[in-house]
Amino acid sequence: MTKKHIGFLHPGAMGISLAVTAQNTGHTAYWAATGRSSDTTMRAEKHNLLKLQTIEELCNQCSVIICVCPPHAATDVAKQVLDCSFKGIYADVNAISPQRVRQIGEIMSEAGVTFVDGGIIGGPAWTPNTTRLYLSGHAADQVADCFKAGPLVTDVIGDDIGKASALKMCYAANTKGMTALLCAIVAAADTMGVREELENHWSLHGSEFAQQTQTRIRRVTAKAWRFSGEMEEIAATFAASGLPGGFHLAAKDVYDRIAGFKGADPIPPVEDVLDALLNPDE
Repeated sequence: MTKKHIGFLHPGAMGISLAVTAQNTGHTAYWAATGRSSDTTMRAEKHNLLKLQTIEELCNQCSVIICVCPPHAATDVAKQVLDCSFKGIYADVNAISPQRVRQIGEIMSEAGVTFVDGGIIGGPAWTPNTTRLYLSGHAADQVADCFKAGPLVTDVIGDDIGKASALKMCYAANTKGMTALLCAIVAAADTMGVREELENHWSLHGSEFAQQTQTRIRRVTAKAWRFSGEMEEIAATFAASGLPGGFHLAAKDVYDRIAGFKGADPIPPVEDVLDALLNPDE
């Protein structure tokens, strides 16, 4: 195996776990410090990523770049890399629509960059066989080789750019879309005075669904700011497929209303989340 220098833009909660899998596989992981938060710095230092100051330095040092960023930033990060005249392999593994990833792939390919599409299903990859990176594109196997040792699992599903992102969008449409729906259901029941009755019904026959729903509502507040953009990407995916995008535009609205809980420690009680949902202008 040829040891690769791999850049990660950026080592957030998910990106750092991918970087560690690359290290486990025998590669060297780099990050660019300029403009990153203290939390990102702590993660990168804890897991021994090699520090560079700028994206330009990272592009000069690395032959492979893995982009893991919030959906709204995916195009801007790609353009920053292009501005540095990067000519290696660039894998966009963000939660964005197939049509958007194809647009990024086109500008990358025109500039001489080898582009790979990726979609991550699962949380940060710390436990074996719980998180899977789906990849598509002619160089997908080369990206998969960066992560052979795990705990991240990779799966190459074809040569077509957009295929991996399409799978991610369809999967998250259910998981994250359903969590947003449950937030709205419980908020509606609360404001109409039937929340207790609804939760009692959910708990019939020993079901834990009511308690599980409360836990989901509380926990999603930590990522609602990021899931908002993902819902917008899913809506665009549905619209491009000739299907209604309104389901997930509404889910975006739900997540926008609770995005202010980002960074809350401890996570808020259900009552605070419902208040934010029902009183978005306060």
